[in-house]
Amino acid sequence: MAGRIRESDIALVRDRSAIDDVVGEYVALRRAGGGALKGLCPFHDEKTPSFNVRPSHGTFHCFGCGEGGDVIAFVMKLDHLSFVEAVERLADRVGVQLTYEGGGTSVQRDRGTRSRLIDAHRTAAEFYAEQLRTNPEAAKAREYLENRGFETTGAPFGCGYAPSGWDRLTKHLLGRGFEVQELYKAGLCREGRQGPTDRFMRRLLWPIKDIGGEVVGFGARRLFDDDRIEAKYLNTAESPIYKKSQVLFGLDLAKREIAKRHQVVVVEGYTDVMAMHASGVPTAVATCGTAFGEEHISVLRRLLIDDDAFRGEVIFTFDGDAAGQKAALKAFEDDQRFAAQTYIAIAPDGMDPCELRQAKGEAAVRDLVARRQPLFAFAIRAELDNHNLENAEGRVEALRRTVPMVARIKEVALRDDYARQLAGWVGWEDTATVVRRVREVAGTPVTVSTRGRRPRQPDPAQAALAVDVDGPARPRRDDPQLWVQREALKAALQAPALAGPHYDQVSEEAFTDPAYREVHQGIIKSGGTSSGLAGPALIETIARNCPHQVVQSLITELAVEPLHHRREPDVRYIGSLIASLQEGLVARQIADLKSRLFRVNPVDEADEYRALFGDLVALEQYRKSLAEQAAGGFE
Repeated sequence: MAGRIRESDIALVRDRSAIDDVVGEYVALRRAGGGALKGLCPFHDEKTPSFNVRPSHGTFHCFGCGEGGDVIAFVMKLDHLSFVEAVERLADRVGVQLTYEGGGTSVQRDRGTRSRLIDAHRTAAEFYAEQLRTNPEAAKAREYLENRGFETTGAPFGCGYAPSGWDRLTKHLLGRGFEVQELYKAGLCREGRQGPTDRFMRRLLWPIKDIGGEVVGFGARRLFDDDRIEAKYLNTAESPIYKKSQVLFGLDLAKREIAKRHQVVVVEGYTDVMAMHASGVPTAVATCGTAFGEEHISVLRRLLIDDDAFRGEVIFTFDGDAAGQKAALKAFEDDQRFAAQTYIAIAPDGMDPCELRQAKGEAAVRDLVARRQPLFAFAIRAELDNHNLENAEGRVEALRRTVPMVARIKEVALRDDYARQLAGWVGWEDTATVVRRVREVAGTPVTVSTRGRRPRQPDPAQAALAVDVDGPARPRRDDPQLWVQREALKAALQAPALAGPHYDQVSEEAFTDPAYREVHQGIIKSGGTSSGLAGPALIETIARNCPHQVVQSLITELAVEPLHHRREPDVRYIGSLIASLQEGLVARQIADLKSRLFRVNPVDEADEYRALFGDLVALEQYRKSLAEQAAGGFE
């Protein structure tokens, strides 16, 4: 059992792990103003970006689902890791050698953890790659790659070879300190009649990596006719780190280009991905032993920032045979989950991209992608091919089958245009009738006013819970009466050095909202803005001093939400916020004092009346000076 990681090492890992770089491995980010970045949240499905990152403070927060925290919390939440595992992963990433209190740097990581399973796969990938390079038995695997125009090592995909012998890898991993139960759990070996048995033998292997570049599984191709397992491809079995419905082969290499170009090319096989990348199409990925599905879509949408119908492209390339066309039509069924434009590219003569590269060169592969056609058009025309359009009966039946397909297109203008095209493809003279029928099936009122408009549907995932059972109600971000309180808290969290002792002198009574008041109390309990803490350390300390979960989430939200100032926040602006906050408190005190004066008889209780009136005059003067101070910084 590993000891506790030294606090100074944790702080060093947090400091060196730029949160925008780490988050950027999973989510495409773009500038949002005020030094913030935004993208689609990786923790819930959404159509418009509500996930914010503040690089200067090392924090993130999603205004849709409420998830937030620092870079360690992000890795923990996204990959379902323990705190120690998350720190270890980030330490490996930034080259920090961790020291464990009570055990030194050599303390072994906990058995069976995700980190251990990742380590086992990394070691296995190195073993397989070495076998491909040096083992004479791997000649056929090297020949397979060479014949397809790839380096015999499969670089940069890191191909390998699983040697014959029932426990070669198992023995290698056991010799490296891994335990049999860990290898079972990782799916690298299985129970056999003679003991632990390697999962793969005498096969060419492709390491399958997650989006962060960690090896989580393998795909293995049959090479020898006498291989007792007849399946052409074998993949790692589902494990705690390998979920085939979430993994895309080549995504670790393609993710940056996908985000940069707003394009992803989905192919069917490992060699197709290699051929695409070798031909200058670095946005290609492939599924791993399963159909392209909903979870794959979610992963790609985050990289495409898929919140605009005309922002990105999803291009499916399938074999030109019947199976490939069936896969393309299945993609059409899933297309409505994408807002991006979706296309299909089918190579001529039934070739896949790898075969096309071999037969006609890399330019032909690039041309294949360039000649893509809209998936809508392909799917509709594929259905029309099943009908005899030479007679009235065939045309009517064709329309009966294809009108619902066109009606599913989410863009109103695009749907109307395809309805008109459909009339032409079928040979139906009355185009208006086809358009009207498509609109009826789509549920759109048949009026001119709908043409060209894009109806905006509410996104239920965007609304965080208004009330958390574990604490006070979450205040609305756009509540004008609480604007100053929210802005002042943001200033204290984001720029404590500028807020300084003036903020710390503000009474908790200045915060009328219970959640905001608890945040303020947490700041004061943490030593205030003059404590010397800043960034993630300040946020973490304050969160520990706030007992309610909803308030802890609110803290990370306030830590990343930009301040409403035209320029970088300065002492003058923050001073104005604090003055405005205090003015609000004084205004309430004045209202209370006036109420008391109204209840006091100036004749019978003259002394008390004069005292209260004197206090009222002093408060009014104080409020006026605060108002002038507040107005000066907001100019």
